Amino acid sequence: MRVSGRAEKIEPFYVMEVAKAASALAREVAHTDRPMIFLNIGEPDFTAPPLVQEAAARTVRQGATQYTQAMGLDALRERISAWYRQRFGVDVPARRIVVTAGASAALQLACLALIDVGDEILLPDPSYPCNRHFVSAADGTAVLVPTTAAERFQLTAEKVEAHWTGKTRGVLLASPSNPTGTSIAPDELRRIHEVVTKRGGITLIDEIYLGLSYDDAFAQTALAIDDQVISINSFSKYFNMTGWRLGWLVVPDALVPVIERLAQNLFICASTVSQHAALACFEADSIAEYERRRAEFKARRDWFIPQLNALGLAVPVMPDGAFYAWADCSAFAKKLGIDGSWDFAFEVMKRAHVAVTPGRDFGTAETSRFVRFSTASSMEHLQEAIARLKALAG
Repeated sequence: MRVSGRAEKIEPFYVMEVAKAASALAREVAHTDRPMIFLNIGEPDFTAPPLVQEAAARTVRQGATQYTQAMGLDALRERISAWYRQRFGVDVPARRIVVTAGASAALQLACLALIDVGDEILLPDPSYPCNRHFVSAADGTAVLVPTTAAERFQLTAEKVEAHWTGKTRGVLLASPSNPTGTSIAPDELRRIHEVVTKRGGITLIDEIYLGLSYDDAFAQTALAIDDQVISINSFSKYFNMTGWRLGWLVVPDALVPVIERLAQNLFICASTVSQHAALACFEADSIAEYERRRAEFKARRDWFIPQLNALGLAVPVMPDGAFYAWADCSAFAKKLGIDGSWDFAFEVMKRAHVAVTPGRDFGTAETSRFVRFSTASSMEHLQEAIARLKALAG
């Protein structure tokens, strides 16, 4: 059967290919004294807190499961708007907020609304692979711009200016970023947006890890810069609702009817049960629990990163958010007699029963030297993983 050229341009999601191999081996070693430790998937080990679970069950019991409007429940949009005021001191009117079927749907809607055939979008290299594939799926071209540790693995205004061409439509950023856990300094982000705006372009920013910021210098939404910035967010990471498939998109007023039209046709609406449940995310008890969990993620980072550095798995930039460690494995791999992060990931999986993600997914700018560790697992698992890696290093 002939498939579309668009589909052919989408590469495999290698994170999931590694995960499949790890899961297969995990079944074999599940009953041994060294079961598989999964540090490869970016999913919190916490689940939705009690009030959210109770709200979901109540919604089902009451039969309030019919479609909502495509933009989402008005009450939820208002709660998200209040969250921006309380958390960031930024006024984001509910009318500009679109509730979506996860951040993935938000990115798809934004790309389909703004990208034409042949348009180029600048992204940092490394960056989350699905972001560039959303650009490709909209018949645009993702242009990966190599970044360095000195730049926090983020685009700079100078690099955006240098790589801008007649085909460039805008930038797609992420702050904090997957796989590096690093954010863009607010002043630099403002300069990037000024470069983009001067050229009539668009600034798209993935802020799904913003709630998991650990440094006040970076813990500000890009929406504080300008109401023309388009922000993608999610209930998956800070709010611990990965499988509930719920996110949101903040767009300028002029884009609201366009996004609404697309959402009506493509998705009808986000999950009604998830939307009603998410209202409970913003209750005081839920926020207190999320903040306790954020502190736990920070404690894991603060313990785990120095351990990696001591093992020769150098993390060149301390992550200021999310739950990732972007580590240079080249020295450790050499000890094992192998070359590159792809082989390193499978060797560690096989010999230490620790699953990590090779850099292959995230771009080509020296990514073959790097692996991504997820610290979304428990402290007990992180400590055991380090012990196994130490034994492997000899």
